[in-house]
Amino acid sequence: MGASFSSNLTDAACHAHLFNINGYSATIAMARTDSLPSKRLTIGGYDWEVHYSPSIAVESNYWIAFKLVLLTPPRRSNVKAALRCKLVDPFQTQRPGGVVDAKMSHAFKRADESSPWLPLLRRTSLESSNVIIADSFTVECTITVITDNIVTTTATAIGNAANLMPRCSSGIHQSSLNHHLGELLRRGTGSDVTLVVSGKSFAVHKAILASRSQFFMAMFFGQMKEKSMRRIEINDDMDAAVFGAMLGFIYTDLVPELDGNQQQQNGVILAQHLLAAADRYGLDGLKIMCEGKLSNDATVETVATSLALAEQHGCSRLKARCIDLIAANLDAVMATEGYKHLMESSPLVMNDLLRAVRGRNS
Repeated sequence: MGASFSSNLTDAACHAHLFNINGYSATIAMARTDSLPSKRLTIGGYDWEVHYSPSIAVESNYWIAFKLVLLTPPRRSNVKAALRCKLVDPFQTQRPGGVVDAKMSHAFKRADESSPWLPLLRRTSLESSNVIIADSFTVECTITVITDNIVTTTATAIGNAANLMPRCSSGIHQSSLNHHLGELLRRGTGSDVTLVVSGKSFAVHKAILASRSQFFMAMFFGQMKEKSMRRIEINDDMDAAVFGAMLGFIYTDLVPELDGNQQQQNGVILAQHLLAAADRYGLDGLKIMCEGKLSNDATVETVATSLALAEQHGCSRLKARCIDLIAANLDAVMATEGYKHLMESSPLVMNDLLRAVRGRNS
């Protein structure tokens, strides 16, 4: 009898998260084109946001609805993901029609692409139910991302039986490939060039860096003088720790130093430096990651500096977030050193700030 083989046509990473919509009555006053984003979620090696709107028009009625947004660029032609939303009933009351549940799937082809809106429930039906408590309600959103195929033989079928279990969790799924590439960077095994930044040496692999960055592609495989060098000094005033974090992202798609468990102020400062580095080295995924970090963790002390960076490096979402925060806390922000730097480096942004302040006061 010939050997039999087993293969998984697909493998999936799954993440379930409870979203609390607080201040529901205020959200329905938003413009119909506005939506509220969740915090950044890392699933299947990509970063995502779930957006909420209470005003999606369906057959002359307003519905509460959700959509999925891919933040990082796909590493292949597209990334297939599914979004399932379920209204959480705190009293477990059986209503006509059963559990309010909806789902959809979408193939994402580029960063910042959104899925279609997923209508969950008519607004009038939500308001007449008993799930809104203290002007808040909860929706469970489950995101499933199709990841790389896995092929196995019957010799390892028992070891792979866990693949039959759905991998839904509230944590981050990191692929073994990312882990092994991270170890390759850490150990320097098989490196073919050394980059020196602020006196610190990094043993790296030309092919990996070039595959992720057009800057490094030109440096190592173009007509630049560094093409044949085994040791290269990077003279762009970058801190070694920032450069090391950037290399970590190139190899693994992750920057643990930006994790919310780290000291918040240090994470914001690192994100500011990494944003500039990502723009210089053409790392769009890292740029989006830093933009999200700076948007989510913006404070009165850091927002002016982040706005200057957003203006300099073309980060429209970060710019909008910073302008809103400054307009709401103008006197406090004006007292910071970052604001003085903002006025010196980006004086034209004052027009946007004045419009935002006037909009809040009108």
